Amino acid sequence: MAAVWVFIEEEAGAPATVGLELLTKARSLGDVTAVYVGAGSEQAFATLGEHGATRVLHADPGDALPSAPVAAALATACESDAPDLVLFGQAYTDRDVAGRLAARLGRSVLSNAVDVDLRDGAVVTTHEMSGGTQIATAEVAGDKPHIVLVRPKSFPVEPVGGSAPQVEKLELPDVGRSAARILEHHVEEREGPQLEDAAVIVAGGRGLGSAEAYELVERLAKLLNAATGATRAIVDAGWVPYAKQVGQTGKTVKPDVYIAAGISGAMQHLVGMKDSKTIIAINKDPDAPIFSVADLGVVGDVHSVLPKLIEALESR
Repeated sequence: MAAVWVFIEEEAGAPATVGLELLTKARSLGDVTAVYVGAGSEQAFATLGEHGATRVLHADPGDALPSAPVAAALATACESDAPDLVLFGQAYTDRDVAGRLAARLGRSVLSNAVDVDLRDGAVVTTHEMSGGTQIATAEVAGDKPHIVLVRPKSFPVEPVGGSAPQVEKLELPDVGRSAARILEHHVEEREGPQLEDAAVIVAGGRGLGSAEAYELVERLAKLLNAATGATRAIVDAGWVPYAKQVGQTGKTVKPDVYIAAGISGAMQHLVGMKDSKTIIAINKDPDAPIFSVADLGVVGDVHSVLPKLIEALESR
């Protein structure tokens, strides 16, 4: 049976969602070890066991930036234990650790995968291209472990009710001048559902016309108990913070309902939301690319459509 390791960073005292998604895939490939980075707790380790991890390598970096010491420790562990595959999410710390690990082990990295498999000693990954209109497959053989970065929302979070895993401490070495300490933490204030986990998302684009008009998106979202999102164009323009960006260089979302208001549908945005269950697009251009993925399209000015929709909801 293949040995599959999954890198999982702690978020708010619990395993990151993308890590739990990877556990769903990993347990279909072999025996699963979770590489858990954070303070850790019995509850967190139990959650990993419930999602299929039989073993946990726990690294607690404390106030140190984790990437350099964790990559060094993970390289040593890989050399001694020889896993077949190490999976990372397409997230900031994951990418940093994966790159450093690959450099230490002399391996290549397959990035931005939406599926992964092991066949005859090789790793085979699936990648979406051109906004998901084309599918490419990559295969890498040779020395193990194979290192793969997987896009969020590629797999569901499906607990299997596994037992508590064996927990081993992953000692972090002194990495000298590569070391860095975290001096302060700043948490952005948020209201309503989190963008990545929301069942309904209302997102705005350049078609809103101004930063002030984004209030229409927020009002509609509040009525629907939805999260708010945005395109890169209005994030770059400073209308909304980066935390709201959906797309290739932002967040990948998969809600039950995605309402795109004034969004033309650039390929970079479609990559991050096209797998939503129901997509409702509002745009005054009938030829806007967003209508190619929409389940329901409203051809009209968002400044007319959104106020009417808000009024109808408020009257209920």
